[in-house]
Amino acid sequence: MKFEVLILGSSSATPIYGRHPTAQVINVEEQLYLVDCGEGTQLQLMRYGVKSSRIKHIFISHLHGDHYLGLIGLLSSMHLVGRKEALHLYGPQPLKELVELHFTHSQTVLRYPLHFHPTQDQSQEVIADTELLQVRSFPLNHRIPCTGFRFDEKERLPTIKKAETDRLGIPKPYLSLIKRGHDYVAADGTVHAWQDLTEPPQATLSYAYCSDTQASGGYLPYIQEVDLLYHEATFMHEMHDRARETYHTTALQAGEVARSARVRQLLIGHYSARYKELGQLLKESRTVFPDTQLALEGSWYPVQAASA
Repeated sequence: MKFEVLILGSSSATPIYGRHPTAQVINVEEQLYLVDCGEGTQLQLMRYGVKSSRIKHIFISHLHGDHYLGLIGLLSSMHLVGRKEALHLYGPQPLKELVELHFTHSQTVLRYPLHFHPTQDQSQEVIADTELLQVRSFPLNHRIPCTGFRFDEKERLPTIKKAETDRLGIPKPYLSLIKRGHDYVAADGTVHAWQDLTEPPQATLSYAYCSDTQASGGYLPYIQEVDLLYHEATFMHEMHDRARETYHTTALQAGEVARSARVRQLLIGHYSARYKELGQLLKESRTVFPDTQLALEGSWYPVQAASA
């Protein structure tokens, strides 16, 4: 099953060194979810061959500009190219006012339904429930209300033992019923248990996104044992005072969070403009969590189990 993350933007605050403000796409079996939408996101989507028409859900973590200033442009372009399908937008309550204010004063009536789902930063909650995923928001510790997001695959169906069903001559229309726990009764009355005709499903996968936050234990329960964790790592640890002052995280602290939460893999991003070369951030995080990677724009990162 496909479950992967495309980095569109990895910079904090401002675009610099060819890096863009925060945005990423999650692809689960060709269903696309956009997480944050910094300035230039729609250009990055085009650059990396992702059609915005395929995005059905957009999640905004908080209302600092580098995480949402690309949203109005993207919504407007979807309107201009004739989108008809509904779009679901999740974010802090004031985001609804910001979006409506723009379209009111530009006298724009969207051609597609835009459904707004307010988030809150006081507790964890399920905010989206799709065919393939359950999405939760959870509170982070930033200067303004800010949430992280956790994406959990729903339980998968078992897989058919094709050699066995072929040997028994089981018609294809029955296979979907067998996968859902129905026994197969042959023409001579022989009952073949569905457990004998299937293999156990693969383990479900999970991805967590922690945007701007101070490193703390408060959100650790919400990201426990995810297969891939994206965590901001704005500064080197030598600037931990600056990180604390601005409610951000150092690369070392991001590694410590990943280790404490017992995640499988760590992806760090949201780099300060003071770092042109990113290898030092990666090296620092790996001192406490070796399975760390840099979030590099244009790269896809698979969400996979440790044994994959």
